[in-house]
Amino acid sequence: MKYKQKIRQYGQDILSSKSMDIEKKCIQHGSQTVFEHSIQVARMCLYLNDCLHLHLNERILIRGALLHDFFLYDWHDKQKWHCFHGFRHPYFALENAKKEFEIDDITADMIIKHMFPLIPIPPKYKESWLLCIADKICASKETIKHKVGDRL
Repeated sequence: MKYKQKIRQYGQDILSSKSMDIEKKCIQHGSQTVFEHSIQVARMCLYLNDCLHLHLNERILIRGALLHDFFLYDWHDKQKWHCFHGFRHPYFALENAKKEFEIDDITADMIIKHMFPLIPIPPKYKESWLLCIADKICASKETIKHKVGDRL
């Protein structure tokens, strides 16, 4: 099954939630929206899981990836409290996710720990580590693409 189909299969309720409309309007890195970034991170998690033969639970990987940045605000807005976005948004994301979806311990850890080492508590589960790595790969790619564009 292709990654896109798996993301739809395991994350359709998240993707079609009203809150995702907010993510479609907020920029994450470069010109990518939070929504697009979350889908890319889910794809990267599946790809790394396959390439590294980790055999992790794909449903949990996808749901954690789709919800890891579920903070539901535009952190680029010039508000004082946004200056701590990197440190605080995982907690906002988990709080918002719990309001709308059933969140297990692994998914909660994935959401909270995806900013390691900025958040100094290391991930507890393999899925959390994989998300942490996938998020950094995608964020780096999005930022570099925006900054240097076609010069590479």
